[in-house]
Amino acid sequence: MIVDDLAALEAIYSAPLAPASTVKVVAAITPDYAALIAASPFAVLATAGPEGLDCSPRGDQPGFVRVADPRTLILPDRRGNNRIDSLRNIVRDPRVALLFLIPGSGTTLRVNGRAVISADPDLLASFSVDGHAPRTAIVITVEEIYFQCARAIIRAKLWDPDTRVDPESLPTPGAILAALTAGAVGGARYDADWPERAAKTMW
Repeated sequence: MIVDDLAALEAIYSAPLAPASTVKVVAAITPDYAALIAASPFAVLATAGPEGLDCSPRGDQPGFVRVADPRTLILPDRRGNNRIDSLRNIVRDPRVALLFLIPGSGTTLRVNGRAVISADPDLLASFSVDGHAPRTAIVITVEEIYFQCARAIIRAKLWDPDTRVDPESLPTPGAILAALTAGAVGGARYDADWPERAAKTMW
């Protein structure tokens, strides 16, 4: 049975919300929420555009997303694959969402807001690492921010060392590319060269 009616959906989830589910949602970055952001080395950025939705992993040293003020976050756009899917979306549709993860913690942090892309030289210079500044930064105006309970992390056993997957058991990027291109792109050489290539292009 497909649920395609809002009333029917709400009937399935008819239990009253606990106060903690609603009072945690605020429109500004509180000191506690700022502490979670400062501890996080990884976030997922969600954007929307005419072609559809996009969800992009973002990672750096803890606190890489800067709290500029209680309503503003700044995310440097570090080097990647140069597809700029998220940036293209933001230019055309400013709505964004962030999901922060903190290794070892079950608490995640969600942010919804609107973003612009800045190429201000002084701002970008302030995010320099090893002399390399990002080409742009994403400036997010926070509309709502709240923590998510730990159930998903606990169910997934995400931080449990005993559940870690052996990378050798998974298809490698080189193997995936080779399979998709009949060997024209990727392959064992792609995988072998990746560590050196990544080290030279990290920032």
